[in-house]
Amino acid sequence: MFRRFVAALALGVALATTSGCTVPVDAVAGISVTGDGHLLGVLMVCGHKIDGATLYVDSDDVDKEVTVGSWTADRPLRAGLATWTLDSPAVGWAATRSPTPLNAKTTYTLYGWTKDNAWSSGSVSFTLADRDRLTPGKVRYDNISDDGDESAVTVSIAEFKAKACQKV
Repeated sequence: MFRRFVAALALGVALATTSGCTVPVDAVAGISVTGDGHLLGVLMVCGHKIDGATLYVDSDDVDKEVTVGSWTADRPLRAGLATWTLDSPAVGWAATRSPTPLNAKTTYTLYGWTKDNAWSSGSVSFTLADRDRLTPGKVRYDNISDDGDESAVTVSIAEFKAKACQKV
């Protein structure tokens, strides 16, 4: 009996140390641009909901982020594609923190979230040079390969809609 208790306790400790307390991912974030060069946030919600998105940069403190901009959707985003301009008011979105001007030497990260931390999106990291290489109708997002490696890819919006949720 005592051995089973010790074995169960060891298993519980092992699970506690290997399982993180992260918010489950059920959406994919990306960026695009409009025809006149405005930066677009892009979210492909895979099944549940997303309430908003935040653009941030890492800070010198590894446990902190600096929010550059934050947006809340007028109503929860359900399965499907959502886009909004990051630098001006967008229909269906409210800026909860208006974005600050972007800097050429900074790497930015965009991700989606829910108000209750029930769900989140995978994030996309980018620089202004990455944005400048985008054309309307193309989406840059961080794709996870079959072997678990993550890399930024740029695809058509149609391909993003068709494939982004496959690895979530």
